[in-house]
Amino acid sequence: MNVGSSEGRNQLGGLFMIATLLVTVPFEFTGLPAFSYIAGGFVICGLAAFAPQMRRSRVAFLLIGLLLTALAIAVLPDWDEAILRALKQASFIAALFCALTAIRTAAASSPAIIECGRFLSNQAPGKRYLALTIGGHLFGLILLYGSISLLGGLATESAREAPSAYVRKHRVRRMLVAIQRGFASTLVWSPLSFSLAITLSVVPGASWAGVLPVATVGVVLLILTGWGLDTIFKPRPSGQPSPSQDSSSRTWLHHLRPLITLLAVVFASAAAVHFAFGVWVFGAVMALVPLIAVVWVALQAGRDHPAAAIRDSVSDFATREIPGLNGELVLLSMAGFIGTLGSALATPLIEGAGINLGAVPAVLLLISVFWLIPLTGQIGMNPILAVSLIGPLLPSPEALGIAPVAMVFAITSGWALSGVTSPFTASVLLVASYGGVSPAHVAWRWNGGYVLTVGILVSLLLSALVMP
Repeated sequence: MNVGSSEGRNQLGGLFMIATLLVTVPFEFTGLPAFSYIAGGFVICGLAAFAPQMRRSRVAFLLIGLLLTALAIAVLPDWDEAILRALKQASFIAALFCALTAIRTAAASSPAIIECGRFLSNQAPGKRYLALTIGGHLFGLILLYGSISLLGGLATESAREAPSAYVRKHRVRRMLVAIQRGFASTLVWSPLSFSLAITLSVVPGASWAGVLPVATVGVVLLILTGWGLDTIFKPRPSGQPSPSQDSSSRTWLHHLRPLITLLAVVFASAAAVHFAFGVWVFGAVMALVPLIAVVWVALQAGRDHPAAAIRDSVSDFATREIPGLNGELVLLSMAGFIGTLGSALATPLIEGAGINLGAVPAVLLLISVFWLIPLTGQIGMNPILAVSLIGPLLPSPEALGIAPVAMVFAITSGWALSGVTSPFTASVLLVASYGGVSPAHVAWRWNGGYVLTVGILVSLLLSALVMP
């Protein structure tokens, strides 16, 4: 490794980020502060190694972080604790990102998983939207926004067989938004998502198990609303022959078995560790999913040199995959750092101005927070930054007289809508690329009606949750 070259510095930064994961896992299980401090040091080293290769927008995040650090030292009496909290958030995000990248990389390269996606994209028109929404959801649990890359590519490939340009255009749009909305619905409940991880960290008294019942209702609401709108407003060109249905459509379980098996193993093992040891569910995820990824790679290799397959996969992960995602690591880690430290700086200002958010009616406050998150996405604010900044400023659920699940649901639902409406998010950018349109076109022309409908329904559900 030549650290004098950009490639060498990227690889060094990647190793520091993997070291962050390796140290964060024991912190999640033991709570010993020393592990958190070491993880913070590793993430600083990783960001420093990545910095010379970053484009200006990413460097701006690093500079803002340095500026806020200097400001905190100058004005906060407990500046050291505030900076350590921000570093803890940054190292947690980097560690979770590395863990999720491991399982995403292993799954995305699996022929069986790719075949699952091809099966879903080849469904008949009457089933296609719902199939791709559910597929986008299931794939999104493992691949995150990589589900849009995989299914989006297969969908556009399938749409080439359309009988006319008109049909092709609308088929591509409907397939892509189905995938995107399915992915967005994972943000409400998935223990493999940053949305729930960050939200649970800023809402006192909240837990994954406690959120699940309401989150399940939210997922059903998001999926069925999209399907209903597609059914009502889908174009009906006359004289166009419908594609023949894939003959394998009767064997759903057969085609989806690899994906369902992988999901079952991940969720069952994470839940078992979570409940057996009392460790935070995201700590369990961090510890387990890299190991599951290694086992998955070995199983894919079969009897054909599994040890060599694991060695090559781990080497590729450490020297190419993680270094190649340096921009995402800088963006996400610094978003958490800036949001957390910014919130610590804003708290005394709000208190000094006499602003008392606890005096705002709970239902109005939650609905405002729900809508604020997608609105901040319109100006390019990453949801991690927005929630890390806004969350600590909110009164505790206990002070508002509401259950923690209501506040969590308001935040994660807003995060989900930001995922389909912000022209700056990875999901919108990917859909725009596959659809051949601008990100703003995807955000508001393709998803505008969906967002407004879901927004009204979620606002009503939030009202019901906080009513005495």
